[in-house]
Amino acid sequence: MNSQNPKVSRRSLFAGAGTVGAVAAVTSLLPQVQELAPQAVKKAKPERGGGYELSEHVKRYYKTTLV
Repeated sequence: MNSQNPKVSRRSLFAGAGTVGAVAAVTSLLPQVQELAPQAVKKAKPERGGGYELSEHVKRYYKTTLV
């Protein structure tokens, strides 16, 4: 009798095993990535308008604009 079972080459077997391993590694790390993501902190609105804040980022910008 002639069976229709295709042979699996060694190359495709190792490629499949590597893919499964990579997917398993990424899947195990996903919950940790979500826990480490910083949470957005909302600040209260200023009472009398405005809202400008002199942060470290703004101070660094002003330093770069000095002539």
